[in-house]
Amino acid sequence: MLTPAFEIKQDDTYITIIIKAPYARITDTEIFIEGNEFRFHSKPYFLRLSLPGNIVEDGREQAKYDADIGSFTVTVPKETPGQLFEGLDMITKLLTNKGQTTGQSPLIEVLNESTDDKQADQEEEEEEFDWHVEQTPYAEKELSLDCPKYGFASQKSGVFTRLQDEIIEIVDLKNPDQCSISDRREKREMAEQQKFDEDYYLADLYEDDAVKDLLSYNPCLTESFSDEDKEMMRNLPKKEYLIDNKISTYLGLVDIIFAYCYDVRSTEGEHNVESSWTISKLSSTLSWLDTFISVEETLRACYRRCLCYPLYRNWEFTVKVHHDVVQIFNGGRQTLLKCLLDIHRCFSETYPHYLLNDLYITDYCVWIQSADSKQLQSLTEAIKKFNLKKFDVGLDLPLIESQTKEAMIDDAIENLGKDVSNIKIPHDSDDDSSDSSGEYTETDDESTDSECSSKSSDDDRDNTIEIPNLVVLKSENKNYVKDVECVNDNAEKTRKTDDKFDENNTKITDEGHKKISLEIK
Repeated sequence: MLTPAFEIKQDDTYITIIIKAPYARITDTEIFIEGNEFRFHSKPYFLRLSLPGNIVEDGREQAKYDADIGSFTVTVPKETPGQLFEGLDMITKLLTNKGQTTGQSPLIEVLNESTDDKQADQEEEEEEFDWHVEQTPYAEKELSLDCPKYGFASQKSGVFTRLQDEIIEIVDLKNPDQCSISDRREKREMAEQQKFDEDYYLADLYEDDAVKDLLSYNPCLTESFSDEDKEMMRNLPKKEYLIDNKISTYLGLVDIIFAYCYDVRSTEGEHNVESSWTISKLSSTLSWLDTFISVEETLRACYRRCLCYPLYRNWEFTVKVHHDVVQIFNGGRQTLLKCLLDIHRCFSETYPHYLLNDLYITDYCVWIQSADSKQLQSLTEAIKKFNLKKFDVGLDLPLIESQTKEAMIDDAIENLGKDVSNIKIPHDSDDDSSDSSGEYTETDDESTDSECSSKSSDDDRDNTIEIPNLVVLKSENKNYVKDVECVNDNAEKTRKTDDKFDENNTKITDEGHKKISLEIK
């Protein structure tokens, strides 16, 4: 049997299901409606949907077939007029047969839910997580010490035992089947510390022309699914999940989406051949099979990896990526699903990154369609409110920047001292000279010298930038000029320079007055 392509629309009273079945045998078509279940059968097509609300068969239902495009249009009334059926775009969830589930061994089948079960599910949906409080990390059982877990919801193990060649290209962790969760985190942070390059970071900090262009980029987020998206959702496995640690699952999603947002902004929405590497490398979940227990821990890891590995290692750029993540989570399950489908396509096209789809992305695509909306909203608020500082990432960024600025200031002072002619300081002797102009007449030779001096002074002025009390040489590096202005803050050094020049100029002026007086006599 083939699962046909379909689309669902709704209004206050009816659900409209459009089924594309161009090769159907019209005479053998059957439609079944009961509760929230809708079934369509017309050889070779079969479609079964579990709707989020009940529909009824009371004589108002209609079915039409358009032979030109080969599609059925079935209109069915809602049991409760005005009820909004949520998640009609979540195709995989609609195709999931009620009772079909997957989980850790042993597998558990979801039978008909009793009233008590429904109340328990309702209480579970209303459960709120405190994303800022570190939860007790998952403690591996004694039997699993020889077989560590990883993958979506830590439900897989032993995968890399038979994939030794592929593991080198996609996972930084060596021997993941023999490494516990705590060891993974410790080794990851050690590798990040060794990889961090101070010179690379400072270059992106002060020479950030390329980064500035990317900061103005606005990602285009569309909520509607394309035909390719819908086809992918139809091919996803139809199952539910029993998850022991939901917080780690949600935080793993944050980690993956953060890496995805970095790639989208750095490529301005056009994935390239490096996109699979970028996404997998920046995600601790994908590259180190790591898990998280708090929002702070998750974002700290995201920031660290964005400053250690990719092309642009700029703090302001990483903060922008953080804002992009908040925007995507604000879009809810639909926007998150579109991003996960995009990641799935990206990994599917590169070898051996497709293995990450089997380990994580495919299951996330299925699970997000039934994720709790309230918990997603709560997580979004936690991500939005958390403001990570440079000191928090543990790479000594404030110390590196302060030492660099001090070195630049010292260098600027040294350069200024070498060319005294470019420093101008006003003196009181200029006023004294103007007061005695009636007693003194300039000779031709002195006039010529004065003109030359004036001309030289004008030339020097053209090559300088005036700032309070100082004139410094022009520089094409704006950050350098900005830091040179910090010389004004060093009052002690400036005062000593002023005193020295005042003393010299006063001495020269006194000798000139004595010489002129003797000539007049």
